[in-house]
Amino acid sequence: MFFFDPLYFLLALPGLALTLWAQWRVNSTYNKYSRVRNGRGITGVEAADLLIRQNGLQGRVNVQGTPGKLSDHYDPRNRTLFLSPEVARGASVAALGITAHELGHAMQHAQNYGPLNLRMAIVPIVNLGSWLGYIVFFLGFCLATQAGGNPAIMWLGILLLSGAALFALITLPVEFDASNRAIKMLEASGLMVPQEVQGARSVLGAAAWTYVAAAASTLLNLLYYVMLANRVSRD
Repeated sequence: MFFFDPLYFLLALPGLALTLWAQWRVNSTYNKYSRVRNGRGITGVEAADLLIRQNGLQGRVNVQGTPGKLSDHYDPRNRTLFLSPEVARGASVAALGITAHELGHAMQHAQNYGPLNLRMAIVPIVNLGSWLGYIVFFLGFCLATQAGGNPAIMWLGILLLSGAALFALITLPVEFDASNRAIKMLEASGLMVPQEVQGARSVLGAAAWTYVAAAASTLLNLLYYVMLANRVSRD
């Protein structure tokens, strides 16, 4: 039942489908606007330097390169904006949109944005629960299905796994707010004309669906384990 449960596939397939669609959308949108050169011919690194100055982040954000495609991120631990090669050296609409989004996270950090602080605080718990929760749940399942077994350990595993669901949910307002900040920064900066800003908005909107898909998949996965624990409890 645990390994070949049709209920698991019933719940997992929608999340998988949404994830694949979101990944296709972000890749296709990025590929489209990475070929559209911004009117000023400014690269991601140059845009980062200008936006940092314009938004009072001098001395509070470092900019470094990172390998890979779409690997751009802001690390609050060392206040560093990491830009992938295509974004750092590219002068596309997509490059500016992604740079501004990651600087949106830097703005959140500088202004003590609550959801970002909460997400940072629960990272150690989520990292521990993400791998330990499955072990505890599986152990609890094995014990609960024995004669006279108690499903309490299964529920402990679910509690540990729920940290990942909480993290995914908190990520949504963090990412949406960073994108909103990015668009406002770009509009105020004078780096892009309105049509280019709309292109950047399309890139960030597509990227937002990847976080929605991740949250949906995580919640559906957690729902399966809750339903399985309930089934074992009744049996």
